[in-house]
Amino acid sequence: MVFSSLTFLYYFLPIVLIVYILIPNKINVPLGGERVLVVPARNLLILLTGFFFYAWGEPFYVIIMLFSTMIDYTAGRMMHKYDDNPKIRTICLIISVCMNIGLLAVFKYSDFIFHTINSVFGTDITNPVILVNRAINDIYDFGLSENSVALPIGISFYTFQSMSYTIDLYLRKIDVQKSFIGFTSYVTLFPQIVAGPIVRYEDVAAEIEERKVNIGGISEGIAKFSKGLAKKVLLANNIGIIWTEVKAMDPAHISAATAWLGILAFTFQIYFDFSGYSDMAVGLGKMLGFNFPKNFDHPYLSKSVSEFWRRWHITLGTWFREYVYIPLGGNRKGMAKTLRNLLIVWGLTGLWHGASWNFVIWGLYYGILIIIERVGWGKLLEKLPSGISMLYTFLAAVFGWVLFDTDTLGGAWQYIKAMFGAGGTLYDSTSAYMLASNALIYIICIFASTDIFTRLTEFFKKKKKRIYAYTVPAAVACVLLLCTSYLVDASYNPFLYFRF
Repeated sequence: MVFSSLTFLYYFLPIVLIVYILIPNKINVPLGGERVLVVPARNLLILLTGFFFYAWGEPFYVIIMLFSTMIDYTAGRMMHKYDDNPKIRTICLIISVCMNIGLLAVFKYSDFIFHTINSVFGTDITNPVILVNRAINDIYDFGLSENSVALPIGISFYTFQSMSYTIDLYLRKIDVQKSFIGFTSYVTLFPQIVAGPIVRYEDVAAEIEERKVNIGGISEGIAKFSKGLAKKVLLANNIGIIWTEVKAMDPAHISAATAWLGILAFTFQIYFDFSGYSDMAVGLGKMLGFNFPKNFDHPYLSKSVSEFWRRWHITLGTWFREYVYIPLGGNRKGMAKTLRNLLIVWGLTGLWHGASWNFVIWGLYYGILIIIERVGWGKLLEKLPSGISMLYTFLAAVFGWVLFDTDTLGGAWQYIKAMFGAGGTLYDSTSAYMLASNALIYIICIFASTDIFTRLTEFFKKKKKRIYAYTVPAAVACVLLLCTSYLVDASYNPFLYFRF
């Protein structure tokens, strides 16, 4: 898919940024007499850019995003119009939530639902969505999948983002956005439209109305973008090659060392891939005058699983806490209901990541670990040496990634057994060669996943300002040059979280 190419994203942005910087926030267009049409120029550019950026790879499914946006915008306007009518406001909220959840159910989960039904009851029911795809292809020849339902890129992100607006508006946490261009520009913010971070409307409400673009923000944004680009291109792509190679092997015949090298490669690949994209999105937001929330905070330094999930995909955790966990009662209604709420949230978190039982079990796996920490294990972890608690948390994440990136539960179990020597050997020539060839990238990834570089940066920023002022631009230039050289020959650079 052309859209999944990082090359497109990389070379598309400078043009947009130049135009964006040159135009004002708003343009007054005389209509004759004293009438003036105020055009929110930058929001309009974001809107058009977002749709173009999305439609480049999803020319048909951009209709779905536009439909979702129009429903939520209309629901918001109706809530505002009938502010003193709780019944109408509730109906508007229900329509918005059901529409967004319905889109996910149709495009993300319908294949999973019908496959599960057929497996349990021995039936052969065809997913109605596939029948609709076939009918549309017969009439319009859009090339829609006729064997499975294609997942629109980023649907899990933009539906959650748009839905947060109507929920917060219903709860009176935010003011209505009366401008359709303003609301649509929020939904279609191209830096994070397809893979987060999930930006709630209240995070950027003021900036949607008015924002400043200045040299300081642009330079800070370029540095953040470069950092994310380096994570993706130099680290994630390179160490991901190892996982691709190991994953293709039969786990019944690989050594324990090979299995560990493979899943450790994926452990670093997914971190640098996703946190890299998040950094790029936050950096681009800075350039555009937005302050997006941080999505990662060195999760592999965590000393408990609970802490890990406060540092990993922070915006998703915040979304589930605000819109699922707290409405269910959170931890306010006794231990039994708290544990129930945790299982519900983590089951849904797993399901949000993908339509398969592997993802559901993956979510529940973390839910159970967090429950165990909640009922006493967490206090013991606090008393253990930091190195031991960090190792425990890291290994818990590693086993979780086996569930996350294997196709079936059986496949995950086979791989875990291989990690403990079920393949017959602890190490062999394959693992020895793999380690010798890739030791440097593993070492770099280990250090890059810590906060060492962040601490060094802060030290020079505060204590060695002159050195910092010269070295940062030089480092950014070197990173961009190096990444560009990698991208010249790369035709396919998919982000892992684009599939969610």
